[in-house]
Amino acid sequence: MDERSRLLLKTLIERYIAEGQPVGSRTLSRASGLELSAATIRNVMADLEDMGLIASPHTSAGRIPTPRGYRVFVDAMLTAQPPLSPKQQPDLLPQSLQQQLDTAPPQQVMMRAAQLMSSLSQFVGVVLAPQRSAAFRHIEFLRLSEHRILLIIVSPEGDVQNRMLHWPQPLSQSELNTATNYLNEHFSGLSFEQVAQKLGSEVEHLRSELVALMQAGVQAGSQALQQPQDQVVISGQQQLLGIGDLSNNLGKLRQLFDLFEQKAQLLKLMDASAKADGVRIYIGGESEAVPFEELSVITAPYAADGQVVGTLGVIGPTRMAYDRMIQIVDITAKLVGHALSQR
Repeated sequence: MDERSRLLLKTLIERYIAEGQPVGSRTLSRASGLELSAATIRNVMADLEDMGLIASPHTSAGRIPTPRGYRVFVDAMLTAQPPLSPKQQPDLLPQSLQQQLDTAPPQQVMMRAAQLMSSLSQFVGVVLAPQRSAAFRHIEFLRLSEHRILLIIVSPEGDVQNRMLHWPQPLSQSELNTATNYLNEHFSGLSFEQVAQKLGSEVEHLRSELVALMQAGVQAGSQALQQPQDQVVISGQQQLLGIGDLSNNLGKLRQLFDLFEQKAQLLKLMDASAKADGVRIYIGGESEAVPFEELSVITAPYAADGQVVGTLGVIGPTRMAYDRMIQIVDITAKLVGHALSQR
């Protein structure tokens, strides 16, 4: 494309994103600021259509972008926005929402992040939660009665699991504290499998009943962290009902909601996106996981303590304000990372 064609394509896509109506040559002439005849603009639009960048709906003389046109727009024409400063972020993310995310219990951070992105974008928010660690950061035994002991396990991510142990011989809280302190001082940060191996050879000096208790606690903790968890968290599916291209096609809507219900394809997409460096954009079926011409997916990985632990993103129509969606996803990824890192 020459510079004139680039400007007309950029103007057409910006107008269509803003107004949602096919753009005609007269509108394009005024909006672009180019002093071109209507015939010249029609010729350029015909060339852009031949290249597969725009299309003409049969009900209108105007043109609309194709997924390929959006891809050219995003890759080559979208003005890169500088990262928002802390002072600018409240304009996009109200302070109260930031605080809600920052103060949420670990298990609620993912759902609140998905809800936040859906609320800000008016589309679907998706979060791939971190895989639950097989290790523990802290473990504790609490005496509830003569034969009942509460086991508390805190994962490295701050997730808390409780398990009840029924113990045959009475143990004092002081004895339970001895077992608690030994496990935390010697094994914190290790996987339960590693701890189980070490317990057999490193605790001969402890009383046999305390060793048995620690072994039972390690086994119960391992089972607790192996419980299935909802890895893909989704919020705002109903937002898609308001998108004209989808709401008029019940078959396509059913396919979409099957995608959200089964989650396997989304899990594959979000997992692949975790390996990306920064924001990734899939437009109009470019991703096999979301093979819909009318949809785009914007994703970004998030990190805790410098390690990438998951991915989040927005799913919406190809006609979206990509610059704003990129900022929403990018900032939410940073906020989730901050919330998890301070646990």
